[in-house]
Amino acid sequence: MADGTTAETDVLVDENEAPVERRPSALHREQTTFSEYLESLLVTVILALFGTSFVVQAFKIPSASMEKTLMIGDHLLVNKFIFGGQGAWYEKFLPYRALKRGDIIVFKYPFLDHPHYVKRVIGLPGDHLKVVDQAVYINGQALNEPYVLHDPTVPYDPFNYSFPPLRDQMIPVNVIDEWRPELRKYVQGDELVVPPGKYFAMGDNRDHSQDSRYWGFVDRDAIMGHPFLIYWSVNTTYAADTTFWQRLAGIFDTLVHLPARTRWNRMFHTVH
Repeated sequence: MADGTTAETDVLVDENEAPVERRPSALHREQTTFSEYLESLLVTVILALFGTSFVVQAFKIPSASMEKTLMIGDHLLVNKFIFGGQGAWYEKFLPYRALKRGDIIVFKYPFLDHPHYVKRVIGLPGDHLKVVDQAVYINGQALNEPYVLHDPTVPYDPFNYSFPPLRDQMIPVNVIDEWRPELRKYVQGDELVVPPGKYFAMGDNRDHSQDSRYWGFVDRDAIMGHPFLIYWSVNTTYAADTTFWQRLAGIFDTLVHLPARTRWNRMFHTVH
């Protein structure tokens, strides 16, 4: 100014002017991206664990006990969100149903630390069951089993023709030790009575099935679910009773010939 005083200069800011956006640094962007990936991975893991624990789980068929319904090398999706009947308060609010005769189930083997078994429910709690000349009778009536496969070339097994064993009948050597002293406790006359909370399960490939005849009942709490879909099927050259090296060689051979070994006609078939 002309009077020599120093004037204060007011800086005016236009309120309509957009604020200047500051770009985040490269380090900040990397940290944000990493945290987002980590969060997404954590959510995915949680959902996967929840799904396999409560809803759906994948299993593979390692033995021939359910042929022709299920083949060695069939890869299944198992519905774990289907069977009720355990008395939980939430069952009436969810789409559960009771186990039925004829249901195919995945369950934990009642003895030892064994992989899961897949069999068909034949006897329900309270049922009176017997086998006569390869035919199953439930409560005095012959059971219609169009899914059953018999092999006339197998060695004679008395439990394929007469079960439960009569007092003078020899118990086959393939009956496990834990079941031998228990079996006759459930026999009334010539029938086996299925106790409460238990199920009698058998394989469809009846002459090649190690089932409830040989190791006893399936506990309700051991039943995990129902296989409902074959999502992949491969004609493997190994089974559950082969050695580790035989299975390893079989896996390698299958991978080499994967397209030719895949059973395309079985893929995405529902299981009944």
